[in-house]
Amino acid sequence: MLLIILAIGPFSGYPSFSGKQPNLRAPYDLIWGHVSPLVGWIVMILVVGLLGTSQFVRDLRRRRSGLVAPPLSLSFIKIVLMALVGVAVVTICNVNRAAIGTLEGIPWAIFIVLGVLGAWTFLLQRTRYGRYIYAIGGDPEAARRAGINVTSVRTWAFILCAVTAGIAGLLYASYLGGMSNNIKGGQLVLYAVAAAVIGGTSLFGKRGKALHGVLVGLVIGGIYNGMYLLGLAVQWQPIVTGLVLIGAVTVDAISRRGTASGGVAR
Repeated sequence: MLLIILAIGPFSGYPSFSGKQPNLRAPYDLIWGHVSPLVGWIVMILVVGLLGTSQFVRDLRRRRSGLVAPPLSLSFIKIVLMALVGVAVVTICNVNRAAIGTLEGIPWAIFIVLGVLGAWTFLLQRTRYGRYIYAIGGDPEAARRAGINVTSVRTWAFILCAVTAGIAGLLYASYLGGMSNNIKGGQLVLYAVAAAVIGGTSLFGKRGKALHGVLVGLVIGGIYNGMYLLGLAVQWQPIVTGLVLIGAVTVDAISRRGTASGGVAR
């Protein structure tokens, strides 16, 4: 489908995105295109300011309403950490990373990932639909009896997953500089599942956050890069990631069993 939309062929081999046609350069620039360093700093200040203000106002409202809220000092610490992370990311991206010439600035891919992360975080944690998803993951029958249209919520969940996968596919095609229908995606699926599970998303439903999956995805990317730098044979790379995934699933199952037994004991 991607090859048909981009109007390139043949549908075997490895067509390149490095041509001058707009329909080829657009996906190529998703990874390899970037904004100027000045724009990167301006966007970082706006994003950190917006998120920090939102975090502070939300905690302040909870404290004034008598609800459980973190201490004021912890709210400031979160804002400072966000600022430090933003400064670190922009600083690293603004370093010239080209062997010949100049290539500096934040890649468009970072804005795309942050945009998807923000949209899905808001959807899951700040909307009724997000609460429905967690409710269905906890107990589909109880959610149905509470008046939730389980079939509709699940259908839209699969649609949103497909949209996210499509965005990821475009970024991957941009990273490779081309795309073909003979690329094996099994290892990428393994990494995606591992990032979600290790990040705390339960395979049995009810628990999980988009942010945790992204953070663990960065860790898995570091593990993959480390194995590459160590010269580990390619056949061992999915085995190592699979073992980490098995360990995460085991911990998740044990923690759920402990929580269930604790609830019965009470």
